[in-house]
Amino acid sequence: MSDPAKTRRHAERIKELVASLVREIKDPRLGMLTVTDARITGDLRDAHVYYTVLGDQTEQASTAAALESAKGMLRTRVGHALKLRHSPSLTFVLDNVLDHAKEIDDLLAAARHRDAEVQALAAGKTFAGDADPYKSEDDEDEAEDERVGAEETR
Repeated sequence: MSDPAKTRRHAERIKELVASLVREIKDPRLGMLTVTDARITGDLRDAHVYYTVLGDQTEQASTAAALESAKGMLRTRVGHALKLRHSPSLTFVLDNVLDHAKEIDDLLAAARHRDAEVQALAAGKTFAGDADPYKSEDDEDEAEDERVGAEETR
């Protein structure tokens, strides 16, 4: 098992290397690809490379096929660049960042809509009790004055 800092450095380097090496792939199936992240196991044998593709499902599928066919070349070049004894096996994972961002935006829009409905219902309404339900020092002074006045009248 290697040092966690060394593992992070290798993962970052793999991300950079794969992003630059993808430009050299001459496969027409390869779409607009962005490498978003890379993670490598502690023994430096397996690496997961996360990527996004601009386009629809067919372009994502064709890009995945192009990456699978170029996996051997990418693995060899990454292994030589990292100067490791064994080149890490690469696994490409489609990262649906755009779908997650759209889902979060939809949830935020729904929350804003519900907040606006609540504010519209609350407009012009008053509190059921006192505006300030908590006792203040002035209230305690008045209550004490009333108690003292009641004792004097007895």
